[in-house]
Amino acid sequence: MRPALEKLEKEYAGRVTVKKVDVDKDQQLAMQSNVMGIPTFILSNDNKEVSRRSGGMPYEDFKSWVDSVVK
Repeated sequence: MRPALEKLEKEYAGRVTVKKVDVDKDQQLAMQSNVMGIPTFILSNDNKEVSRRSGGMPYEDFKSWVDSVVK
């Protein structure tokens, strides 16, 4: 999913911030965020979660999901 995230980050520059967390290195954050599977994607607005998905997906599905939240 890394290439998809990098592509998305470029396409949505200035509108979306991509943050990556290594759950092995930051287990406390993973627990606080209720990350149960890898990868987990969390969309937030003003530091409030608005949508979440777990598992890999084709880029177009990933982009459609982000588009449904980011207007």
